[in-house]
Amino acid sequence: MKLRAGVVGLGKQAVDDHIPGLTGAEGAELVAVCDDNAELVREHQYRLRVVGYTDFRDMFRHERLDLVIVTVPHHIGQEVIATAAEHSVHVLKEKPFATNMREARELTKQCEDAGIQLMVTLQRRFNPIYTSFMQLADQIGTPFLADGQYTLCVDDPSDGWRGQSATAGGGCVIDMGYHLVDMILWYFGLPDRVLADMSVQARPDRTYDAEDTALIHFGYDSGLYGSLLLSRYLGPKTEQIRLVGSRGVVHLERGRIRRLTNDGEAIESLSREQAWPSAATCQIDYFCRVIEGLRPNVSGPHANLVHMSFIEACYESAKTHAYVNPEEIQ
Repeated sequence: MKLRAGVVGLGKQAVDDHIPGLTGAEGAELVAVCDDNAELVREHQYRLRVVGYTDFRDMFRHERLDLVIVTVPHHIGQEVIATAAEHSVHVLKEKPFATNMREARELTKQCEDAGIQLMVTLQRRFNPIYTSFMQLADQIGTPFLADGQYTLCVDDPSDGWRGQSATAGGGCVIDMGYHLVDMILWYFGLPDRVLADMSVQARPDRTYDAEDTALIHFGYDSGLYGSLLLSRYLGPKTEQIRLVGSRGVVHLERGRIRRLTNDGEAIESLSREQAWPSAATCQIDYFCRVIEGLRPNVSGPHANLVHMSFIEACYESAKTHAYVNPEEIQ
């Protein structure tokens, strides 16, 4: 029998990823949607033939749900998760896990006390392009340099709730950058030191305090070091990680991964086109197996406390202009 799922928040992420993912999932079925925009609710309620709500509290009271996918503005997430926990409903949460470390610890305790599973949506972990990275990395000798880039162009970084740290928790680091941070932690573990600089100067004619651009340097005592460039004002849209070793390079992009010689000659390549909804479906089915006790939770609260320690280290470093050890923040 399929698990009964609800979706709270009908923005682009829900419409493009999570709802199509549920449509293709074997383990769950969509039975209810919720958004504070009544017109959006009516549209999706009719199109999807599900029950619609404009208040998530009503949805939890009236629907018998097994899990909920939460895709709301960052500052609302904790309240939705707390309400889900009160009703013993498992949560698949769109990144980020929380807006700061204090909130992350509170959420971790709430989930533990309620005995529910929470998993943060990190679709790249369910895409073979990304899962192939370490297999190729084993073939390039001793790695010593990693650099990543995730950029896109938002015309007005001040627009909406994402422009203010009070509602977003921060800008490109905690929001879009969460995926790149996850990959660094997934592939290499938590760095021993982080140094970050950030900008809110892309649009001097606008007022906002959530960073539009960040440059993050990180290093490990093993000798590996690297940098991340994150920006929501630098086009075209780019997502890549490059790992340089003593006997070659691994270059990962959104739809392709290649192993190269150190002078840039391609040795092998793997590509996957137009497969993003498939990754969302895989993630949902995996979460259903987590709920049933058949799989480990690869992106649960405790794992994401590590993500938050890296992110908090970035913000602390940007304030102090000094290296910060993320381990000291956990």
